[in-house]
Amino acid sequence: MLKSLLSGRRGRYLREYFTAYMMIAPAVILIFTFGIFPVGFALYVSLFRWRLKQGNFIGLVNYQQAIGNLVYILLFALAIGGLIAAIKILHQIKKRSEERNTRPWLLALPAVIYTAMILSFLRWTVLLLPNLLAIADKIVGQEKTRQLFVRLLWEAFTNQNVLSGWWLFVGLTVGSVFIGILTISLLRTPDQFFYQAYFTITWIAISISGIILWFTYSQVIAAYQAAVQTGSSPAIWSQVITVLSGVIFLWVAWKFWPSFPQNDGGRVFLLRLFLGLVFLVGGWLLLGEIPVFAAAGDPDIWSGLKVTIFYSVGTIPFQLGISIFLAVLLFQQVRGSELFRMLFFLPYVTPAVASAAVFRQIFSNRLQAPVNQILRLFGLQPQEWLFEPKGIFTLLAQNLGVSIPAWAAGPSLALVVIIIYSIWTFVGYDTIIYLAGLGNIPNELLEAAEIDGAGRWQVFRFITFPLLSPTTYFLSLIAVIGTFKAFNHIWVMRQDLALGTTDTFSVVIFIEFFEKLRYGYASALAFVLFAVILSLTYLNNRIQGTRVFYG
Repeated sequence: MLKSLLSGRRGRYLREYFTAYMMIAPAVILIFTFGIFPVGFALYVSLFRWRLKQGNFIGLVNYQQAIGNLVYILLFALAIGGLIAAIKILHQIKKRSEERNTRPWLLALPAVIYTAMILSFLRWTVLLLPNLLAIADKIVGQEKTRQLFVRLLWEAFTNQNVLSGWWLFVGLTVGSVFIGILTISLLRTPDQFFYQAYFTITWIAISISGIILWFTYSQVIAAYQAAVQTGSSPAIWSQVITVLSGVIFLWVAWKFWPSFPQNDGGRVFLLRLFLGLVFLVGGWLLLGEIPVFAAAGDPDIWSGLKVTIFYSVGTIPFQLGISIFLAVLLFQQVRGSELFRMLFFLPYVTPAVASAAVFRQIFSNRLQAPVNQILRLFGLQPQEWLFEPKGIFTLLAQNLGVSIPAWAAGPSLALVVIIIYSIWTFVGYDTIIYLAGLGNIPNELLEAAEIDGAGRWQVFRFITFPLLSPTTYFLSLIAVIGTFKAFNHIWVMRQDLALGTTDTFSVVIFIEFFEKLRYGYASALAFVLFAVILSLTYLNNRIQGTRVFYG
């Protein structure tokens, strides 16, 4: 049977697949060991009260302390999104089967076995983790030897529950291999590897979404009962219903608005007016709950998120604008352009800690600081710079003798210094990337525009800049992710007298983990930051990605 499988054209395909999977197996193992497993372990830690050592299981309490009841809404949305993704995958399978006139639906049955095998492996890992972590408690008061560690490690792997989970995984793995060989032998469906993979992904999405729905619902019920027992207002379900209703209203207005023509009157105008009202209602429902979530969550988290947004908005536009200007300038055939390219790129390759320490001295609050000396030469007052917690617009208003409301204070002067450092560091990198993009623009287009009478600004606006949109999209995406993950230079340049106005989200996580030793809470914050970055990446892809022109 095996010999018949490996012979002929089908056998050649199987050998090619087997060779390919064997080649990528080491990379997959490394990615799982040093990439996926640490993320999964951090998720495991975030569900416990963890200070130096593992405490009690508390579910979503860490997330609820950080962002309030918003965590339940996000998890419900995540589960619903997983179910929608599963439906879309099934639609793709149906579409492909109709195009190729195949009947792949029986392949959904072996995909169930593959899904059970994957979920059993996750279950075995979850059962094993507590036993491995308990080794730290067992070696207290004993002589720490290799033999003791090996014995305790063996006891962890041979625990009754762990062992039963392992044999379940082994049995499902053997069954999956047998079912896979049997399916290949009996079913001659074309592209069956594609169908089996997609069916497996579908079942995994449905299973994980179901687990998230069940877990979130149980946590909501537990939080509701705890609120009732303490006599506080259990506003969980009202917030969930309000926010989900707002999201549904916004989705309906966004989905059906483009389908109506703009110039028709009568009934179409009334429908567009109705959708506009639906959009306003949805936005009002969402915006009305934002202050509630902010008040219920950790104020340090919302402050860190505000500082991160200030840092991102103050860095990215100036960074990209200066970079594209320098790239266009250096792209001209001028003497010494190679030297300037190297000089602009030098800050990017300079060690961040060293350069940030130099900036910290340049923008010191001492009168002898270089920047303060320059201000004094022009008759201006020295500034506190990295020690100044006041907003930049508040300081400008004070110098002009006017007053502004607190919400319009803007980023602190200390954060502005960090923004200047970030721009100085990454302008060279962005300039080099823009130069590469300029090199890919055909000269024929520029020459044709000049022959037609277009000026330099018109050539840049209507030809150069649109053709640089893929480069701009890439750099803006990397910049958004980078500003939300930035840490090294911020930690070096921050000062306590700035009163936390330079503490971005990543700095808040670091403080919770290494100073307050709240490992579980810090892990939860890390996943909140991951969700923010993922959401911004998706929005950037939806908004800016559709405007990219690839020529």
